Amino acid sequence: MDFGYFTLSDNHYENNRRTPNQFVSDILAEALHADQLGYHSAWIGEHHFSTLGVNSCPDLLLSYLAARSKTIRLAPAVSVLPIHHPIRVAEAWATLDLISGGRVDFAAGRGYDEREYIPFGGDFANNQEIFEEGMEIVTKFWAADGPITHKGKHYQFEDLEITPMPVQRPMSAYVASFSKPSIELAGRLGCGLIVAPFAAVMTFGGLADVNKLYEDTCGKYGKPRKKLMCSFFIHFFDDDKSEAAARERQIRYYKECVIPALPGDRATAPKSYLYMVDMVERLQKAQAKDLNSNAVLMGNSAQITETLKQVEAAGVEEVILYFNVGMKNHQQVKDEMDRFMREVAPHFKGKHRAA
Repeated sequence: MDFGYFTLSDNHYENNRRTPNQFVSDILAEALHADQLGYHSAWIGEHHFSTLGVNSCPDLLLSYLAARSKTIRLAPAVSVLPIHHPIRVAEAWATLDLISGGRVDFAAGRGYDEREYIPFGGDFANNQEIFEEGMEIVTKFWAADGPITHKGKHYQFEDLEITPMPVQRPMSAYVASFSKPSIELAGRLGCGLIVAPFAAVMTFGGLADVNKLYEDTCGKYGKPRKKLMCSFFIHFFDDDKSEAAARERQIRYYKECVIPALPGDRATAPKSYLYMVDMVERLQKAQAKDLNSNAVLMGNSAQITETLKQVEAAGVEEVILYFNVGMKNHQQVKDEMDRFMREVAPHFKGKHRAA
């Protein structure tokens, strides 16, 4: 199992003195630190208008990282595809794949915060079908040997060929999923799949159930099963005081960042987001003492290793680790990243061993 660095640039906190500019600079430093430590990948989120996170341009941050790193793979976490034109997305990420020497892992989702759609004129209510059509276009461009034509409901064009083409043929592409339709889309398109464990537990029962649905869908459409990944929040602690701080930090993230960003009103939420209303209701009731390994890696190195062994057994091939969550300071993030690679990663076979 491989391991990556992951952030959504969460900075939507009360009485927060950390500026967006400072946090984006910290994220760049942490991603470069991940490369130096031997992490397999860096996944940097896209958020707009500080509704949850403060980094709006993962492609630009990853371009910076591409020029200053050696081996780490570069990925958005994730590109909010329905607010971008898929042709432009295909061009931009193919270009990054070229200049990075084939190190892009592209991932896309439809997002969950209507406030990020409205200023761009995006259609939040119908974003599931817009996302599916956009993802189909992007992957077609990267696999094509010449011009393609598309005549869909939301996008139409004839005889177009993008330049440059990605180095990877076809380029690695993932669907980010909180829901069954997105998992099935990944299988239908032959894409990899990335999920959040807490959503998998709430919606499907667990990661093993997600893996089975994904494998079954790939088989149904005659596509080879690609990589299954998941993200995890992570907090190291070795005593009661640091445990209490970690648990409160995670709850603060849910209460101040996540709940305000998710559709929470059953009367106004689009049908495709009703399951998120259920998530909001559960997160509103969450207490620090109730946090468990379904969503968060917590404890000492041995405890975190044990949880990850179970994740590996469920069929997950890479875990991306959310260290800098809940206003954790920059030096603590770097220290925990280092500790993970020294004390946890060696218990798993993966590309970090060669590094």
